[in-house]
Amino acid sequence: MKPRVLVGMSGGVDSSVAAALLAEAGHDLVGVSLQLYDHSEAGRAARCCSPEDFLDARRVAAAMRFPYYVINREEAFSRRVLDYFEAEYRQGRTPNPCARCNAEVKFETLVKLARWLGAEAVATGHYARVDTDPVSGRRRLRKGRDPAKDQSYFLFDITSEQLEMALFPLGEMTKEQVRSEAVRLGLPVADKPESQDVCFVEGGDYRDFLSRRMASSGAIEATGEIVHTSGKKLGAHKGLSRYTVGQRRGLGLAASTRLYVVEIEADANRVILGEHEDLLCDSLTLTGTRVVAAKGRAGSDPTFAAQVKVRHRHAGEPAAVTPGPEGVASVRFERPVAGAAPGQAAVFYDGEVVLGGGWIHQAHRSSRSSEMARTA
Repeated sequence: MKPRVLVGMSGGVDSSVAAALLAEAGHDLVGVSLQLYDHSEAGRAARCCSPEDFLDARRVAAAMRFPYYVINREEAFSRRVLDYFEAEYRQGRTPNPCARCNAEVKFETLVKLARWLGAEAVATGHYARVDTDPVSGRRRLRKGRDPAKDQSYFLFDITSEQLEMALFPLGEMTKEQVRSEAVRLGLPVADKPESQDVCFVEGGDYRDFLSRRMASSGAIEATGEIVHTSGKKLGAHKGLSRYTVGQRRGLGLAASTRLYVVEIEADANRVILGEHEDLLCDSLTLTGTRVVAAKGRAGSDPTFAAQVKVRHRHAGEPAAVTPGPEGVASVRFERPVAGAAPGQAAVFYDGEVVLGGGWIHQAHRSSRSSEMARTA
């Protein structure tokens, strides 16, 4: 029997195949699902923690003959993810709940439980890879082999301790290969639809979720101005949580040109719109920065070169990253980047290797867009 592995199971095809492959390889498995959200509050369309999901996970565990348990982490999820999600949007920022949940709820819980059970690794169905840095000897995170499914961006903030125990059986596979393996293994979830949205947001519209959550607590958002970068007043908004940097649709305004949300001023309760060029930024200020490894440092200069992704589907842009004290860092791009939203993650790559990342505190508009705003 190979070493014991704790496997996180959502009830979907990815985590089910990851578990089944490990079981087939002879590992001593323990399956665990995390109850993160009350499905009765999520609404019929939400894809999170439903009884059907847990039943599917249990059926897979039974078919592959390993024990399976459900652990309640609703309080931690509500405090660390849902409260954060609401607070960020109300402050005009764009949260990244998946990255926050991975580090502060899922892997934190699974690693602690694995140690208690004597497991040597924690496996999940994420499309990512880990290996050992030949220079430092430390474990490092890499992109998944399939660029269309790579989830390393959402895993940048897991700790070194969590990374030491992480195992990603699907890292070398494509989604099509995973589906084929599910069929070969006879798993009952082989044809289960894939979730594309934030797991607790039903229907893909976070605004409805926030409206219900704020209504249940009696919170009321103040209205405010919508203005153009030139200073011209365009209308009124019904709450900052309804807007995010880069947004074009749902602005509630008629205009002769395409307008985008280019900035949200929480202190002034104001939404600023502009043209696409106004979304360009030259540099970022990050907080909560984690640097795992850095290539190309010289002497005492902490600056290093990296490809920096400012959102999950962003291809990444060459930049110079300079870490500072207390988790603050600056990123200066070789060419302007559009739509970097405060609150989102900026993740550093050296090819396929994740060097670290941080949370966007401020996007500094490029000289080109600033000049356009001054002369508009």
